[in-house]
Amino acid sequence: MVYYVNAAAERDGDGSRERPFRQVNDAARIARPGDEVIVAPGIYREYVCPKFAGTEENRIVYRSEVPGGARITGAEELKGWTKRPDGVWTARVKNSLFGSWNPYTEMVGGDWYFAPMVRHTGAVFINDLMMYETVTLEECVKAEPDPAAWNKEESTWKWYTEQDGDETVLYANFHDLDPNAENVEIAVRRNVFMPSENGIGYITVQGFKMDKAATTWAPPAAYQDGLMGPHWSRGWIIEDCEICNSRCCGISLGKYRDPENDMYFFTKHVKSPTQMERDAVCRGQYHGWLKEKVGSHLVRRCHVHHCGQTGIVGRMGAVFSTIEDCHIHDVSNTAQLGGAETAGIKLHAAIDVTIRRNHIHHCIQGVWLDWEAQGARVSRNLFHDNMRQEGTPQAQGAMFSTDVFIEVGHGPTLIDNNIMLSKVSITIPSEGIAAVHNLMLGAFTLINSGVDSIVNGQREPRYTPYHIRHRTEVAGFMTILHGDDRVYNNIMIQHYPIEHPDWGNDAHECEKVGTKAFDIFPSYEEWVAPFKLDEPGPDMGGLGTYHFGHLPAWVGGNAYFGGAEAGRHEHTGFVSEEKPEIRLEERDGRWVLKTNVYDLLKDFRAGIITTETLGKAFEPEQRFENPDGTAITLDTDYLGDHRGTSAMPGPFAEMDGEKTVW
Repeated sequence: MVYYVNAAAERDGDGSRERPFRQVNDAARIARPGDEVIVAPGIYREYVCPKFAGTEENRIVYRSEVPGGARITGAEELKGWTKRPDGVWTARVKNSLFGSWNPYTEMVGGDWYFAPMVRHTGAVFINDLMMYETVTLEECVKAEPDPAAWNKEESTWKWYTEQDGDETVLYANFHDLDPNAENVEIAVRRNVFMPSENGIGYITVQGFKMDKAATTWAPPAAYQDGLMGPHWSRGWIIEDCEICNSRCCGISLGKYRDPENDMYFFTKHVKSPTQMERDAVCRGQYHGWLKEKVGSHLVRRCHVHHCGQTGIVGRMGAVFSTIEDCHIHDVSNTAQLGGAETAGIKLHAAIDVTIRRNHIHHCIQGVWLDWEAQGARVSRNLFHDNMRQEGTPQAQGAMFSTDVFIEVGHGPTLIDNNIMLSKVSITIPSEGIAAVHNLMLGAFTLINSGVDSIVNGQREPRYTPYHIRHRTEVAGFMTILHGDDRVYNNIMIQHYPIEHPDWGNDAHECEKVGTKAFDIFPSYEEWVAPFKLDEPGPDMGGLGTYHFGHLPAWVGGNAYFGGAEAGRHEHTGFVSEEKPEIRLEERDGRWVLKTNVYDLLKDFRAGIITTETLGKAFEPEQRFENPDGTAITLDTDYLGDHRGTSAMPGPFAEMDGEKTVW
């Protein structure tokens, strides 16, 4: 069955071509497996809540008839603004508009939220710009730039709200613009396209623009809100969509609501934050967290931008998923919200998740895989400008910045063939990481820290789960020993100046590029010697020192330029003090990388890296391999070109001075 929707229809109909529905949700209430919902160009101010799931063989498809032509929005237009003597405009809205949930009384906050809890889930927009909320009317009148905002000019567009009886009163500083002559909207709906129930799977969403939702903070041990997403289900395809201007999260692939674990620390305070996260993993299995029921989503060719918390978020619900060919930018860089769940892509338990061929920039962090990134692969992505600009202070509650952050995982996690141009390239308070064939202008950070705390004078380990290979079932828990890392065939350039030489590698802001930070780890031969594997009857007590010591590191075939330092494990690398030229340019909507670094490499070549080279991650005893268990051979470069029998370091098989990289 095909249902038609057209907001411009003369009157509401029955969903036929001749008499289309006027709202998408009318079709969403009746569409069943095998049905298609075709939506004509237009603006649809509604919340779409699919009622029925498709099946693997017969999906339910929602398609914009013209790509990008159908806009589903959580916002309403707001006219009738009046100008005050102080230059600020004001408007009133009856609270009945919002029903039982008013985004102008609901505050952003919850577990892992570190900023002051002073922002509402609602928002005011002028000509698609999400304005900056103030705490007082006086701030709104002054309209001063926020020193911590990444875009200072945008931060001067201010709004403020208060309640007066049964009305929400809004104030906004529109500068010299007349809001009654411009496109001014306010976010009124919490979600735009998302089932309210678990298990509504096998749905395709294609070609829509979706924007302006009054979403709530989405931490990992809570219901993860989003402008749109599959809720807790399996097999969605989200493709060719533009998702933008969500107060918190754009696409949520994440967690269901569990009343016993929802915002646990925020409401009860009695268990440590780490313990409640372990509880969430175990309770997830009770709630059906299985490969056959949850995950395996595909997000592709989407444009995700201007979200306050994350572009794409997911705790446990994103397992076995692929995020590819997406453009993700301007996420959590307004200094309005702050906490530990902020990035272009932020996933917990990214088991067998593939993140490839994306362009991620101007986000507080590029990709953040937190806990259990077992079998995850971050490959062939373009990262740049995921960092505060010089002179911009870190906002209260905001995270540090990096291109890729892998936190408290046991691996195997593969980071390969990426272009990483921000000041920090890879942050790994983890183990079981392989970084191969990347171009890195920034440092490795948190290699031996960022995991345990000292509380009451004693070490408090962050025991983290690892899983049955290529499954969700928990195989065990262990703290992070650090090490078990492989660093092969990368190009590392000391591109940014070292302004703080006293910072060690444990600092978030470490500026020293190279592999010297891995010197603290033993070689494999040094690590394995005490275990005497060829002798029977191990000394179980005597080996305790080694059971809780660092794991080994493997380093080889890397190229170091401009002061980047090779560590003691590097025996097959290339070192040059020359500083290569490197520049990323935008030309007519395409991004071009220009560099002479491959000329400086001359005839240096390294070996082809394979699953056999990388071996197994220590704790899960799992190979660096594809999700289906087959071996990986890294003989294909960033663009898909073949490397041949040997390989140059970095993400390209060959380079003639410039490459179009997006």
